[in-house]
Amino acid sequence: RAAGLDEAKAGLIADGYEQVLESTESLALRLTDAIVGMPQTMNDELRAQLQQEFSPAELVELSMGVGLFLGMSKVLILLGLEPEDMPVTVLPTPGS
Repeated sequence: RAAGLDEAKAGLIADGYEQVLESTESLALRLTDAIVGMPQTMNDELRAQLQQEFSPAELVELSMGVGLFLGMSKVLILLGLEPEDMPVTVLPTPGS
């Protein structure tokens, strides 16, 4: 929220987000889509765009943050440790 994320901005994260978000935000989401989607090697175009926009340290931080969150969420679900009273919002994954 301190960086400007609110419900209206979060609502823009849907198919076509590349057209409505700033380039940095869009690139971070494209990286997230690549990590969360079907496992494959990142294409050269996306890699070059990310390297132009983010420092190596920022790319590591973004990638590890997404990867750790994804992995931990899968472990918690597998072990049945997600809170019973946790509010759940289901949003379609862009591109799905």
